[in-house]
Parts: sequence; C-alpha cells; structure tokens
Amino acid sequence: MNNTVKNNHLGQILAPISPDLKALDEVIRRRLASEVVLIDQISSYIIQSGGKRVRPALLLLMAKALADGKETPHALELAAVVEFIHTATLLHDDVVDESTMRRGKQTANAAFGNAASVLVGDFLYSRAFQMMVAPNDIRVMQILSDATNTIAEGEVLQLLNMNDPEVDESSYLQVIRYKTAKLFEASAELGALISQASDIQRELAAAFGRHIGTAFQLMDDLLDYTADPNEMGKNVGDDLREGKPTLPLIFLMEKGSADQQLLAREAISQNEELPDDVFDQILQGIHSSGALEYTQDAARREVHLALNTIKDFPQNPASDSLRALCEYSLIRQG
Repeated sequence: MNNTVKNNHLGQILAPISPDLKALDEVIRRRLASEVVLIDQISSYIIQSGGKRVRPALLLLMAKALADGKETPHALELAAVVEFIHTATLLHDDVVDESTMRRGKQTANAAFGNAASVLVGDFLYSRAFQMMVAPNDIRVMQILSDATNTIAEGEVLQLLNMNDPEVDESSYLQVIRYKTAKLFEASAELGALISQASDIQRELAAAFGRHIGTAFQLMDDLLDYTADPNEMGKNVGDDLREGKPTLPLIFLMEKGSADQQLLAREAISQNEELPDDVFDQILQGIHSSGALEYTQDAARREVHLALNTIKDFPQNPASDSLRALCEYSLIRQG
C-alpha cells in the first residue's frame, strides 16, 4: 500500500468525525499558545510535524458511536488533552532514546536541545491537567490522572528493559499495556463517559482501547524491521540499535537457531553502536525465523478481542469506523 492510499484509507475511516478533527486543530493551536517564545516555537514545530492523532480520533469516534444523537460536551477539549499527553510522552521518549528522527523530520530535541524538549513536555502535561479540570467531573480526572501515572510507570519499565536479553514476552507486553495501550484505553473510556454510556459500555470501550492500542504497538514493533523508512519516518531497526527488546527480537532470542539466539542476545546487551554486518545478520534472522509472522499474529489476536468488545454497540457510521480502525491497525505501513 503506497503512502497516498494509506492516508486516504485512514481519511475515509475518520470521515464521520472529519469536522471535529478540523475543529480540534484549532483547539490545539489555541491551547498551546504561550507568552514564552520558545514554547510557542516548539509547539508550532510539533504541530507542523504531523501525526495521525489516532488517540483523540478514538475518543471522538467512541463518543459519537455511543451518543445515539446526544450532545457530547467537552469532547474537543478532552481530545486535545489526550493529544497533549501523547505528545509530551513523545518529547520525553525522544530525549531518553536520544532519537534524532520522528515522522521523517528532526525530533524536537535534535532541533532545540534536550533541556527545551523536556521542559516543553512538562508544559504540555501541565496544560493537559489545566484542561481536564474544565468538565468538573471527578471521573474524567481519575481516568486521565491514572493513565498519565501508568504511562510514566511504563516508561520506567521500558528503561529497565533496555539492553536486557532476559526480557520475555509477558514482561514486554506489560510495557506495551502501560506505556502505549493505556492512553488508547483512556481515550476510548472518556469517549464513552461523555456520551453518557452505561457502566458496562464504558468498561467495554476501555477494553476496546486497550486491545487496539496493544495491536498498534505490536505492529509498530513489526514495522520497525519491515517498513519503508520514508513511510515510517525513522530508520529500519531503530529499536534494535537503541537496545529495545521488542517482540520480534524477543522471539528471535527465544526461538531462533542457537547462533541467532547468541548473536541477538549479545547485540541487545551492548551499549555501543552495532557493526553493520552484525545488524544485517540479526535483521536477516528476524525475517527468516518467523518472528515477524509471530508478531503479526499477536496483533491479530488483539484486534479480534477489540472487535468482540464492541459487537453489541449501536450500528452507525462511527461504530463502523471503530471496526475499520481495527483493520487499519493491521495493514498500515507507517
């Protein structure tokens, strides 16, 4: 699937909330405004760097799917909160990982320095907390504060897993559910909450977000070893180069040939840059060992679970889009 088709496909999926997403852009610009010039500069840079805004889109789709024609107050503000929290985590992640490229552009830390990126990430977090108070609903604050805390725990868990060849699949899935899936879960649950859905529907919406968020991250793991760098916006194998034991590499360390296991374990243990020949051997092993197929099967299982949670939701264009988003998570190329 080329980049144009991919983007058009996502655009079609998000069609039921297209006006909301345009309005969301304006909310984000307005809420990012600051009298501090550097914050404005970095905020503008982040906005222009793109991003699919899948998490706020999930919130808006879930709200529309369950609202049954009712108004959903605070939807745009809460969607912006979700995007700010996500962007703050990216700013901090790029500093921790010493990343220089994201979405095909320089990372903010590469462009403005680590200190500025960390502090603007803090600004985004604090602005998000200012905004989440506006609905005056303790349930909103509980969902978002719990999510933010869990994400921070996931980031620390990932840091502990770096360069550790003993990380197994269950430990890695815990990192995914904390670091990535938790914000998807919160987004979907908030969408259900503001639509005045039942408690059961809220629980199902949260489960949907958790499973589709896990699927998105598993496919990111796979794409790190397979995607066109121009579509992915970063170099192939960045996770391996950074010492991150993601699922394809974990599979190789556990199920590959004896030589492949040894090479992969030694490579992930190193804190220094991998020689090109070693990297190429590991990349070949990941492609030949069944690691990619195993990772994709794991993502398919999560998508199946996600689809099952919303099978009894109202039938409308927004719920159709939620199902289509599940399919998209498995076929996207970046």
